[in-house]
Amino acid sequence: MLKDVLGWRQKFGVLGPSTNTIVQPDFELMRPAGVTNHYSRIFTPNTRIASDEDFMTGTGVIGDNVIDAVKSVMTCAPSYMVMGMSAITFYGGLAGANAFQASIERASGVGVSIGSHSCAAALEAYGGIRSIAFLSPYYPVANKEVGRYFTDCGFEVKRDVCLRCSSWTAIAEVPTDVLRETITTLDGDDVDAIVQIGTNLSMVRLAAAAETWLTKPVIAINTATYWHALRRNGIDDKFEGLGRLLSHF
Repeated sequence: MLKDVLGWRQKFGVLGPSTNTIVQPDFELMRPAGVTNHYSRIFTPNTRIASDEDFMTGTGVIGDNVIDAVKSVMTCAPSYMVMGMSAITFYGGLAGANAFQASIERASGVGVSIGSHSCAAALEAYGGIRSIAFLSPYYPVANKEVGRYFTDCGFEVKRDVCLRCSSWTAIAEVPTDVLRETITTLDGDDVDAIVQIGTNLSMVRLAAAAETWLTKPVIAINTATYWHALRRNGIDDKFEGLGRLLSHF
């Protein structure tokens, strides 16, 4: 059987909001030879966000437009999907995440790695992690859903921070020093690992660096999701400089 000359190991269909500017370069950073990423943008108006209600309305629009993006990217015949949008993958706890994954797999006919399950799998890969803290660019209502998911998976959430970004594109504008300070605030002897949620936050390199000074796992959701997609497809390439998840597991 003939194979794609560039994606001879795997062609990934990548789904992300049209406002997201971080997922695409992040995934390219982690892409091994013979794997290609084919980005499909979920139409997402860049509306102002100032409340829980605004946030849930906005993510509802994204959820409504996901399947159109799936249908679009499937025309290039990828054999696996990678979800580059995280909030809606946590809604409804573990059962909601399973239902969301199933809906993408029904529409595409192929498997998919979603942010929620990928983060849980990453925590399990490190081993011995029971208590976590997490940060996101979300509003409290969405952080509550993230906490519910991790609790359903058997983790104890000690604390969380929501940055309450004012628009979808503003998420990508959060500077590294703010994120570094937030990580420090979340850390403590009662926390086994720190998780970053929100695919439009630029944290792949910062999370990798933070592991060295905190001496505990710091998991960026983009790293976890792409790692999960690679490993689910039998691609075991290791990478240095992007955190222990990609270099050791």
